[in-house]
Amino acid sequence: MSTETDSPSIFSRIVAREIPATILAETDRVIAFPDIAPKAPVHVLVVPKTERYRDVVELAAGDPGLLAEVVEVAKSLADELTDGDFRLIFNTGPNAGQTVFHVHAHVLGGGLEEGTLGQG
Repeated sequence: MSTETDSPSIFSRIVAREIPATILAETDRVIAFPDIAPKAPVHVLVVPKTERYRDVVELAAGDPGLLAEVVEVAKSLADELTDGDFRLIFNTGPNAGQTVFHVHAHVLGGGLEEGTLGQG
């Protein structure tokens, strides 16, 4: 039986091109693609290519430069896909909605209202 630790995450499989995705941005260490279940008019995932970090807390402690690169790619995509305004969300832990334990940022934009989390 597979567990999270002995099989690649869905994001690692996208990085390896085993699962098709529309790549919106890519650097040596980060990849970005649309969320398959969007919660806003613009909903993009920005994902480090390494599976080493389960969540943003581990990423910030282990590689702050990579976290900065995730934010930089998120901003670049928001500039391109929205008016430059965006929400950047990191779910940390299952009780906060994290379902894939390979750190990733949700970039939400496109006419969000105050008081919403972008649910569509």
